[in-house]
Amino acid sequence: MTQVLCVSCSSFCSACLQECLKPKKPVCGVCRSALAPGVRAAELERQIESTETSCHGCRKNFFLSKIRAHVATCSKYQNYIMEGVKATTKDASLQPRNVPNRYTFPCPYCPEKNFDQEGLVEHCKLSHSTDTKSVVCPICASMPWGDPNYRSANFIEHIQRRHQFSYDTFVDYDVDEEDMMNQVLQRSIIDQ
Repeated sequence: MTQVLCVSCSSFCSACLQECLKPKKPVCGVCRSALAPGVRAAELERQIESTETSCHGCRKNFFLSKIRAHVATCSKYQNYIMEGVKATTKDASLQPRNVPNRYTFPCPYCPEKNFDQEGLVEHCKLSHSTDTKSVVCPICASMPWGDPNYRSANFIEHIQRRHQFSYDTFVDYDVDEEDMMNQVLQRSIIDQ
């Protein structure tokens, strides 16, 4: 297993960072700084080869390195998963949630739509860098704290400074601000 190193944070398993490893510019999933190829995670590989766990379906023990292959063919595990899916789907269908779209955004200058956050930043830098019209930031407007009527005087500067990373990495939209602050304080105590 090859690691990818982030100078600012630490190292991560490359399998966990596939979403961040775009060929154009791979970035850290936490701080969004550039990633550099690293070395094999020999200690992690050793732990995966020597740590045992049990299948939730048939209850047989397997090493972590073998469990994925086993659960792919274990009929009892497949039944276990289907029971969970049925229970989750049943509960979810009773209470449909009205969640705003925080993943794709329209360009506030032109009719183009369906940009992810990074795509909107790039599009605006390339196509609208000289546009001085005050516009509403579609990313900010989709956030719980966003004001859909606030017009940014310098949108290009705003989007380059404020939207260098995805809020999804750092924000739990289902938790209110006070609970989030309590979680941060708890973690800071533990990390010391």
